[in-house]
Amino acid sequence: MRDILAAVDTWQTRGDSVAVATVIKTWGSSPRAVGAKMAVNSRGEMAGSVSGGCVESAVVEESLRVLKSGRPRLLQYGVADDTAWSVGLACGGSIEIFVESLAGQSGLFSELGRCIKQEQPAVAAVVIRGPAAWVGLRALFAESGEATGPLLSAPWGDSVRRDAAALLAANRSAVRRYSTGSQPDDIEVFFEVHRPPPKLVIVGGVHIAVHLIDFARALGFATILIDPRTAFANPARFPHADRIVNRWPDEALADIQLNRETSVVLLTHDPKLDDPALKIVLPGAAGYVGALGSAQTHARRVARLQAEGVTAEQLARLHAPIGLNIGGRSPAEIALSIMAQIVAVQNQNAPDSKEGSQKKRSPK
Repeated sequence: MRDILAAVDTWQTRGDSVAVATVIKTWGSSPRAVGAKMAVNSRGEMAGSVSGGCVESAVVEESLRVLKSGRPRLLQYGVADDTAWSVGLACGGSIEIFVESLAGQSGLFSELGRCIKQEQPAVAAVVIRGPAAWVGLRALFAESGEATGPLLSAPWGDSVRRDAAALLAANRSAVRRYSTGSQPDDIEVFFEVHRPPPKLVIVGGVHIAVHLIDFARALGFATILIDPRTAFANPARFPHADRIVNRWPDEALADIQLNRETSVVLLTHDPKLDDPALKIVLPGAAGYVGALGSAQTHARRVARLQAEGVTAEQLARLHAPIGLNIGGRSPAEIALSIMAQIVAVQNQNAPDSKEGSQKKRSPK
């Protein structure tokens, strides 16, 4: 979605009609996941992608037809074995793509774009199968519970609202079936979950951070490095960081949106930097918080934070000693163990962090 927003804004500003094609269902090893989008304007220009190239031209043609008719279409393509190989797949399969015009729903699309740009979680729901009068009706649901769109007026609108909330919490797009009353399961609604991209915030421009940023970027994380010491955190040392902030951590973190897609890692070993940052992060919504240091260092850290009012429940969120216990000792190995733990927590499969990977190797 994010990759088509700028093009759609440009096209609509100059008065072009725009259709959007969305992958609803695909083969297991698809080069484009469910939710991948391609936008096509009335001039035949395109942005984004719905496959590795094997169905793009056909989808452009269908999108132009949708713009002329105004009626959305659900497309199904079978991908032969030889075509699948050409786009990097091991075997053939099938793909379903829903194409719709933005005419009449540009307000909902613009609001969804605003949520994505401002990193606010949302769910977009659209009827993809059913009676013609219902197909293409949409609704947009925010994490706060606010919702808008004509789909809410459907007889099964309350069920749609409940399913949207459940899928947003699970971070999973899916198709759900409902009944208009004339026959069971004659309506299919595609729920597309939009959550902010993963973000890694690192406090401390130490050597471990160099490798940690490498691993994070390979996994699709945006990276922010915080350290008031310009000798430690600067573009020459960290040319691959998305952002470097030379401020005290508590000040910098107060200006960063922390959500469950955010992981915060503290690497300084310095209570003057780490403790104020933890007092900001632990009560917040960050999905992962970890701090470098041995078991003894962590015990002293806990005592200090408790004395300053940090609760036991908040401290229980802290992964320290940090990282999975892979026996690593070099900066790269420690960074690998930290990134592995972050991914494990993201996947809700984190082992006991009290047996962290840096046990017995921290100098403090």
